[in-house]
Amino acid sequence: MFNMPKGPFCQSCGMPMDAEGLFGSEPDGSKSSEYCIYCYQNGNFTAPNITLAEMMEKATAILVEKKGMPDFQAKMIVNMFIPKLKRWN
Repeated sequence: MFNMPKGPFCQSCGMPMDAEGLFGSEPDGSKSSEYCIYCYQNGNFTAPNITLAEMMEKATAILVEKKGMPDFQAKMIVNMFIPKLKRWN
């Protein structure tokens, strides 16, 4: 079964930001407390036009490929988690 990692979590993709290098950056170069480096750099989203559905597909694929999670389980987790994040509300 999937063990929920500790946060903070990126408020765009849901990735745990449990290492210093995973935080995105603000325009002044300071680290973002809300978004990861893959979603947010220099105060801007790296994929500003990505839809919630596209982000959910991307997050599902990462859980399957990188974490070896079954597709159905990854979809279930993503469907419960990603839509509740700040970027999507």
